[in-house]
Amino acid sequence: MLLHMARIFVLFVLACFAIPCRLISAGPLPEIINVSAYDPKERQRPGASYSEHDVSALRMNGATALIARAGKGGVLDGKCMDFLVSADRNNLLPGVYYRVRLEVDAVKQADQFITRVKALAGSRAWKASSLLLCGDFDANLRVSEILSFADRVEKYTGVIPVAYLENSPQLKITLSGADAGSKARLTRMPYWLALYADDSGAGPLFPAPVTPQGLINQYKVWSGWTLWQYGGVDWERGGSRPKVYSHGSWRFTPYFGNLDRPVERNVFNGSPAALQAFWQKHGLKLGR
Repeated sequence: MLLHMARIFVLFVLACFAIPCRLISAGPLPEIINVSAYDPKERQRPGASYSEHDVSALRMNGATALIARAGKGGVLDGKCMDFLVSADRNNLLPGVYYRVRLEVDAVKQADQFITRVKALAGSRAWKASSLLLCGDFDANLRVSEILSFADRVEKYTGVIPVAYLENSPQLKITLSGADAGSKARLTRMPYWLALYADDSGAGPLFPAPVTPQGLINQYKVWSGWTLWQYGGVDWERGGSRPKVYSHGSWRFTPYFGNLDRPVERNVFNGSPAALQAFWQKHGLKLGR
C-alpha cells in the first residue's frame, strides 16, 4: 500500500513539473511559446534543450503553439522560418508577430510583414492549416499608427491581427484617451497582454495592475484578454533571468517544465478547441 501511494506521489510530482501552468477547475490553459532571433537563450541548468531547428522539447513540456518574430522596424528575423518549420514538424500551431517600431513608417512595416507572411505561407506544404498573425506595438506609437498597421494587414491578407501590448504607462495614457471610434476599431484585434509579476508596472502614473483584469482596466479598451504573456526575461550582466508571474491562484514555475533555459511563455484564455478556432479566425491560410 505504501509503495503504491509513493508511486502515485512520484507521478503527480512529475506531471506538475512537466506542465507548468495554473491549476484551475476546468484544467490547464493552452501554453504558447514565443521566440525571436534572441532564442534560444543561454543554458542555465541541467535539462532539455531546444533550437530553431528542433523544438520537440517545447512540445514534450506541454506547449501547443509557437509564435515566431517575423521582423521588427524594417528588419526581418533570420530564425523565423526555421522555428516555424520545426514547430509544424512537431504539431505545434505556428504563428508570427512583427515588432512595430516608432522610427519606421507603420504602413511600410505592415507591407514588409505582409510580404513575409505570404512568402512563408506558400513556401512549403504545411501540416497546420493557418498561420496566426500578430502585431507587437512599440510603447510610443500613436493610436493612428497602430490602426494603420492593423488595417493594412487586414486589407492585404484578410486577417485581423492580434495586438500585443506591453505593460506601459505611455500606452495606457494613449489608448485609454482614444476616442470611442478608435477604441471600437482596436477591439477588433484580440488583446495579447504582458504581465510578468503582480508588482510589474507600478509607478507615479499608475499603480501595479496586479492581475490581467487590472491591466485591462488601466487600458480601458478591451473587456477581456485572449493571450497572456506571463513569462519573459530580464537581461542582466549579459545574460537572461526568468521573470515569471506567480501570485494568487496563478502560480507559474520559473522554467518551462524541464527546459534548461528560460523561454517567453503565454497562455490562451480558453479551451484547446477554442484555441484552434481562434487560430483559424486570426490566421493566414497555409499551403498544404
